[in-house]
Amino acid sequence: MRVLIVDDHLMLRKGVLSILSNSDLEVVGEAANGQEALDLVPKLKPDLVLMDINMPVMDGVEATRRLKAQYPDLKVVILTVSEIDKDLFEAIKAGADGYLLKNLGPEELVSSLRSAISGEAPISSVMAAKMLKEFRQPRTTAAGKEDGQPLSPREIEVLRLASTGLTYKEIAAKLYVAESTVKNHMRHILEKLHLRNRSEAVGYAIREGLAGDP
Repeated sequence: MRVLIVDDHLMLRKGVLSILSNSDLEVVGEAANGQEALDLVPKLKPDLVLMDINMPVMDGVEATRRLKAQYPDLKVVILTVSEIDKDLFEAIKAGADGYLLKNLGPEELVSSLRSAISGEAPISSVMAAKMLKEFRQPRTTAAGKEDGQPLSPREIEVLRLASTGLTYKEIAAKLYVAESTVKNHMRHILEKLHLRNRSEAVGYAIREGLAGDP
């Protein structure tokens, strides 16, 4: 699992490099801004880009938008000090696969990146709470009515649990089903709602009033 670190602070990059060097995640390169990331991705072919937001030349949101447009399967996880609502929402709209704050511990960082590579959408609990507060808008219409095929009751339950930040394994345990079954449900959810990834599905759940409490 190859990782590219993008941050304009050298000490931060070296700190993350030190943390990841003691895990099964391989750091294949570093970039000091979004433009450098765009230049390095085709050369280094990382599985995941760990992206800061506020950087010179090109910020992390714009870099994320361009990377996801060119490489849809590439995982991009934001790692920032910013707890500003706008940064969170813009990053998710740009296609970010996760949003983490820099105050998390080494083990939590490694675990979050592993989960992102596995298809999860790691979001710091503080930011998840902001998403719920800002976007929860209960609706009386059936889930999925405006976006395609309606979701089944089980798919709605999976989506609700996913919106709380639970991993597929944890969702499976709550529903007493296999983890593969949960992943299949999420795949069907994305297909029905014409969404690209789990983070977009979580955003949909929040907007439609389907999200659970984090």
